[in-house]
Amino acid sequence: MNIYSHFINDLSGHPISLTDYQNHAILIFNSASECGFTPQLTQLVQLHHQYAHQGLVIIGCPCNQFRQQEPGSANEIAQFCESRYHIPFLMTEKIDVNGPHTHPLWQDLKQAQTGFLGTSSIKWNFTKFLINRSGEVVERVATWRNPMSMVTAIEKVLK
Repeated sequence: MNIYSHFINDLSGHPISLTDYQNHAILIFNSASECGFTPQLTQLVQLHHQYAHQGLVIIGCPCNQFRQQEPGSANEIAQFCESRYHIPFLMTEKIDVNGPHTHPLWQDLKQAQTGFLGTSSIKWNFTKFLINRSGEVVERVATWRNPMSMVTAIEKVLK
């Protein structure tokens, strides 16, 4: 898998090339504004503030595939992210992480690191993938795990 071959649009619809993040560690996750796990955004913002200067890039990918917990437009998502969490990191356009319209980046992420019992599908919002500076997926973190539980792994990929 070559993560750097992918493009993903930001909330304004502008394409972002992941080559912009070569030699960075990347934490990418799927999000939803109306999910019970949405408060994890607080910890993700904290991780950004703690590690961005060392090369950690965080990318949130809104997804409406799990009980339609991300029903808003791009503008509504952006407003929510700013007003509720003051999110300083990239949030992408709304994407699919499962099914026939899965974003190609997420197809590769799921193939590179399977989930519980070897399943590839994303089970819920706030599934997190940690990618090292070489572009390799080194960890897939379940929805229910607090992002702060990833500190040791993040510090390892930043070295």
